[in-house]
Amino acid sequence: MFDQLSSRLQKVMKFLRGEGKITAKNMAEALRMIRLALLEADVNYRVVKELIERIQVKALGQEVLDSLTPAQQVIKIVRDELTAVLGQEAKPLRFSSRPPTVLMLVGLQGSGKTTSCGKLARWASTLHKNPLLVSFDLKRPAAQEQLKMIAGQLHLPFYEMTKEQMSSPENALRELLSFGRNRGYDPLIVDTAGRLHIDNELMMELRLVKDLLQPTEVIYVGDAMTGQDAVRSAQAFEEKIGLTSIILTKLDGDARGGAALSIVSVTGKPIRFVGMGEKFDQLEVFHPDRMAARILGMGDILSLIEKAEEETDLKEAEEMARRLAREEFTLEDFRKQLRQIRKMGSLSGLLKYLPTGGVFKNVTASEMDDRRLVHFEAIINSMTPREREDPRIIDGRRRARIARGSGRPVHEVNQLLKQFLEMKKMMKKPQLKKILTTIPRSR
Repeated sequence: MFDQLSSRLQKVMKFLRGEGKITAKNMAEALRMIRLALLEADVNYRVVKELIERIQVKALGQEVLDSLTPAQQVIKIVRDELTAVLGQEAKPLRFSSRPPTVLMLVGLQGSGKTTSCGKLARWASTLHKNPLLVSFDLKRPAAQEQLKMIAGQLHLPFYEMTKEQMSSPENALRELLSFGRNRGYDPLIVDTAGRLHIDNELMMELRLVKDLLQPTEVIYVGDAMTGQDAVRSAQAFEEKIGLTSIILTKLDGDARGGAALSIVSVTGKPIRFVGMGEKFDQLEVFHPDRMAARILGMGDILSLIEKAEEETDLKEAEEMARRLAREEFTLEDFRKQLRQIRKMGSLSGLLKYLPTGGVFKNVTASEMDDRRLVHFEAIINSMTPREREDPRIIDGRRRARIARGSGRPVHEVNQLLKQFLEMKKMMKKPQLKKILTTIPRSR
């Protein structure tokens, strides 16, 4: 979503690095470029105006002008101000000190609200919580079916309301709270009515639900692809119901991204999570500083590490590190690593977390072909256990047999073996061996 904005802002940073010193003239040109980049990304014009003013004041300060690296100082200012616009720091979801916590999700139809309920429930279950999914829509009782299906896919509990219960919403919601409290469910994740547009009837229904449930969090779910429409809707929900936080969905889309850069400033509410895809595990805690760094092409290594930790068996990783240190790394181990990488998502998706400069400068998404991982695994699968243990025995005849068995050409078998041997050579370097031998054991 931020590719276009990121590309434009990186050009500004390159322009500043090319200037020997920062002056009022070249800073004015840089600010003009930043302003255009933000407006073209559909960022709210008031947010852009305030952001540019803050950057200008700080960038032309004496501390920056006298600095040995003024361009780097300005880049830091831009990053800090973008971080401030996005919300400054990650704000964790609040849980009630007196369970059950009630999370009420609101938003328009098509924003991904019901899917976000499922994602949120899955996320809560990873924290060893016991979530309960509930759908409450007085106009569309059939809206329960979608959430019930999602709960089934996630193997999580779902509270179903009958038509009779729906006819008396006050009693139904009190029964829900009693049910959750008595059975130890926490949090209760409540999907509410949505419409294609905001109307008084919808707001009255949502206010009724809020008044009866007294939710810990009222979370607005906005579709980032709709740009400023999502910002305006959030503002209306905030004014008429009152919000505590925001989930932005479809941040993996190709829209201009202005909603994320406007919604916090306009509503005054933090973005708690962002949806990065349709799958239930593609809900990420929102870190403003990391997102600002990604927009400026600085990468987001911390999020990449967290992603790896989620998918990695710690004991297995430690054993792998010890085998690497003892130079016992085999093609069997290599296959395990390939599977681990595939569990983390697509290669092009992982590339977005890496800086756009340095050793990654010329790496493009088109070069990150996920099929290569599948092909490499197929090649290793076609080897005998002895060949995986000692690839030095793989001669021309064996290579031809492995190629036939995996359905891949011989040159790909050669390519895999070459990359594996290069990796083993790299593992023998003293600096890397030192790191591997000092990895602590898990407790």
